[in-house]
Amino acid sequence: MTVPTLPARIAAVLVPLLMCASLSTFRDIITAAIAVLILVLAVVGAAATGDRLAGLLAALSGAAWFDFFLSPPYGQFAISDPDNIEAAVLLVLIGVAVSEVALWGNRQRARAAQRSGYLEGVLDAARIVSEGGMPASTLVEVVASQIARVLGADECRFVSGPVSDTRLALLDHDGVITRGGHPVDVARVGLPHDEGIALTVRRGPRVVAHFVVTATTEVTYPTVEQRQVAVLLADQVAAAVDNQ
Repeated sequence: MTVPTLPARIAAVLVPLLMCASLSTFRDIITAAIAVLILVLAVVGAAATGDRLAGLLAALSGAAWFDFFLSPPYGQFAISDPDNIEAAVLLVLIGVAVSEVALWGNRQRARAAQRSGYLEGVLDAARIVSEGGMPASTLVEVVASQIARVLGADECRFVSGPVSDTRLALLDHDGVITRGGHPVDVARVGLPHDEGIALTVRRGPRVVAHFVVTATTEVTYPTVEQRQVAVLLADQVAAAVDNQ
């Protein structure tokens, strides 16, 4: 979970100041190495907010106030001891490294949560199909909504029968989008936004229907995994619509 940016950045500057001011009362018994390790905690906390700049500000603030409070001459932004210069530099380097590691961890957790959401969508659609009882039109609406969410699209609508509109780009089961027979580099240019994208609904070798996805409000960059999930979702309605 992220913290609002401005409060996180203000805290990133102030917390190391308060920590160094507190540590200065024990500077006769605390070594520079211990002080640096304690200040790293503030950097980790700032980086954990999900804001890279907050982590960097905490590292720079820690180094500055370490110099002011904990390195002679005290009360000045000047370091006379080479060891303390190294400690201040290491604090910044460690702070930057820890910030990147923390941000990487946040991204991994976000991706895991996203994958879990996609999987739940597929399982929900599969459960609805297996249980039966839901009108095909309602099932189609549920799946269309999930496809739009997975792809970050504006709209997804259901169309009976095979794809007849040659202007549509096609999304296949491998997650590859082709337009005019040529693959689209979605990672670089995003989803095609000047025309719709068709996801076929197959029952065996037959195309019984298709979904048309529209993404015009903003450019989105769904991963191959997201695109494959969208196609898998589309396939869930095959039996229901083919029996109408």
